[in-house]
Amino acid sequence: MFYDGECGLCSGSVRWFLGRDRHARLKFAPLQGQTYASLAGREKPRGLDTIVYQDGSGLHVRSTAVLRAMLALGGVWRIVGRAGLLVPRPLRDAIYRFIARHRLAWFGTADACSLPTPEQAARFLP
Repeated sequence: MFYDGECGLCSGSVRWFLGRDRHARLKFAPLQGQTYASLAGREKPRGLDTIVYQDGSGLHVRSTAVLRAMLALGGVWRIVGRAGLLVPRPLRDAIYRFIARHRLAWFGTADACSLPTPEQAARFLP
C-alpha cells in the first residue's frame, strides 16, 4: 500500500491497517519513496492525493485501493470491503476525492509519527 507520507490522515490510515492486519499481509511505502518510484513502466498516479494499493491484479487507486486492502485483512473487514465494492466506483471516488481535497486542512500533516514495533518496521519499504 502506497500512501502520502506527509499526510496525517494517510499516516493514520496506515496505523489503522497495521492494527487490523493480524496476518501481516500488507506492506507499506510512501508515494514519495524509492519503492513507488521503482514501479517504472506502469500506469501509476503521479499526485499525492490518493492511496495506491498493489495486488496480483495490478494497481488500484482511491476508494478501490482502500477496499481491496480491506479484503486482504480478512475476517469482517473482507465482508466490509466486498460490500463497499458493490457501491458504484464513481460515487465512492467522489466521496474519496472530497476527503482527499480537505485532508491536510482537516487532519494536518504527519509532523510526528509513532514509531512502529520491530515487527511492524519490517513491513515498511523505502
